[in-house]
Amino acid sequence: MKMLMGGNVRLMLTGSAPISGEVLDFLKICFCCPLAEGYGMTETSAGSVLVRIGDPKCGYVGGPVCNVKIRIKDIPEMNYYSTSTPPKGEVCFKGPSIMKAYYKNEEKTAEMLSEDGWLFSGDVGEVQPSGAIKIVDRAKNIFKLSQGEYIAPEKLENEYIKSEYIAQIWIHGDSLHDYIMMFVNLDQDKMKMWAKQNGVDCNATLCNSDALRKLIWNDVMKIAKENKFNSLEKPKQMMLLFDPWTTESDILTPTMKLKRNVAKTRYADDVTRMYEEGPLKFDAAK
Repeated sequence: MKMLMGGNVRLMLTGSAPISGEVLDFLKICFCCPLAEGYGMTETSAGSVLVRIGDPKCGYVGGPVCNVKIRIKDIPEMNYYSTSTPPKGEVCFKGPSIMKAYYKNEEKTAEMLSEDGWLFSGDVGEVQPSGAIKIVDRAKNIFKLSQGEYIAPEKLENEYIKSEYIAQIWIHGDSLHDYIMMFVNLDQDKMKMWAKQNGVDCNATLCNSDALRKLIWNDVMKIAKENKFNSLEKPKQMMLLFDPWTTESDILTPTMKLKRNVAKTRYADDVTRMYEEGPLKFDAAK
């Protein structure tokens, strides 16, 4: 495998989006060279945190580079505190490589920067004993249910997408209702296999199959149980989708992140219908 790249690769870097530890380990073995994960934003001049070269561990994005300072900001509504063990909170950046302002946008600048120059990333970090940062959640995409409880959809999506049947997922909820729902794009390879085993055609009609819906539902509930999610973090409604979300359909950003505002508008009628129907009735895994 190393020779497929010419045999001279000495170092690899990854960033822009999270990558699983299993994939990182696989790539290190294939190309026989160090692979370091970095983290940053356009506003921080890209990579501002980097795993130490040669570190055998995976699952975190390392510590700050020499020209950047980092601090953790408490998020009480999400129960993240810098005083907890390990410390958790919103990652904030400061240093000469951090932006001074958004061009001709004072309102956005005031939202992103503190008066003393700290940039709010919107990402929740967990400080490791070594001082490295592990990104565990998002602070900006939270919403509140009618009970007054906050939900962090990205945290749930990052776990539920581990289901072998799910290729893409969107968790939705709002302050007018007391439960969340999920929109799921099916994994095409798994669907072809399932359709063949059950003697049916692999097309959009699979989304209406009670057997398939229950299978996926139970798998998601199993993941919820393994992660010890509370009842409000478990979806109580679900919509299956056959065609994947793409950048061309304007529901994904160029970096393949879901445009939640676009999804909310596009599926507004479905959201209304699903809330009117109430929670799903078939038995799910306990």
